[in-house]
Amino acid sequence: MQLAMLARLLSVGRAVLAALRGRLGALCWSLAPLSLPLPLPGWRDSAPRPEREQEGDNEPLTPTSVNYHFTRQCNYKCGFCFHTAKTSFVLPLEEAKRGLAMLKEAGMEKINFSGGEPFLQDRGEFVGKLVQFCKQELELPSVSIVSNGSLIRKQWFQKYGEYLDILAISCDSFDEDVNVLIGRRQGKKNHVENLHKLRQWCREYAVAFKINSVINTFNVEEDMNEQIKALNPVRWKVFQCLLIEGENSGEDALREAEKFVISDEDFDRFLDRHKDVSCLVPESNQKMRDSYLILDEYMRFLNCRNGRKEPSKSILDVGVDAAIKFSGFDEKMFLRRGGKYVWSKADMKLDW
Repeated sequence: MQLAMLARLLSVGRAVLAALRGRLGALCWSLAPLSLPLPLPGWRDSAPRPEREQEGDNEPLTPTSVNYHFTRQCNYKCGFCFHTAKTSFVLPLEEAKRGLAMLKEAGMEKINFSGGEPFLQDRGEFVGKLVQFCKQELELPSVSIVSNGSLIRKQWFQKYGEYLDILAISCDSFDEDVNVLIGRRQGKKNHVENLHKLRQWCREYAVAFKINSVINTFNVEEDMNEQIKALNPVRWKVFQCLLIEGENSGEDALREAEKFVISDEDFDRFLDRHKDVSCLVPESNQKMRDSYLILDEYMRFLNCRNGRKEPSKSILDVGVDAAIKFSGFDEKMFLRRGGKYVWSKADMKLDW
């Protein structure tokens, strides 16, 4: 009887904690100065996964290149988005810096800030301060940002441009009607016109310019050769539209991306049409799924091997080495897809 009662109480307790985890997030971080050992909200306290831990033990992973999605909030509504606004949580600045310092100590050479839209938080000041910290204090070889570009102002470049190596702007089409269909637009702003303005600012402030495109049913027949060559980015990252359960697919998802998905053959045809673009870097679903080290807003590594994002515990509480064992990261695929390249602007031979 006592065991049954205890089990019942534990079950109720877990349910209550799960329901309150969003509110507990703010409470935990407000108590951070007290150095209390409080766990981060949103953890999935699942049973240990010995097969992944064993992989980590046999081949220790180094977080050479990390993608930190510090916010899920965005001002665009791209229909295929695979990191959606499921929370509004953002770490306090000093906690984020602490985690970045831990990653540097563990071997990080490149940090990429993403979202959501990273320039939404504090009008770009939050990401600006992180960029400055990583370049000035941590002395990282490469600091980059992925943004839709709609909220970036020239004043930001004037203040933080010297600390940024690469700015990647997401642009899926050079036809504004297609961008509207995809959801990559806000109000009457012209996404393509803004892209050219950002290209000029990157040139003025010595920031390497990159373009990211997600190939889907609405743009798969488009010919982008002329526009990409005119913009002349250091890299044109071309992704095949990817389904992630719980993000853009499935009952608990905020997007329904199935209508955007293209076949491998369609993706190959798009690549063949643009084979003469020297900066083209293609990434199929197979290459993309396990070859990125992704940190979410709680600084948890996200494992995508099972087609959904399964979080580790936060590096802030268990350390980088313990958390990265459950990341599902395929280091060999990372190298095979060209994940390590000349990523410091100091080493780039560009005509600024």
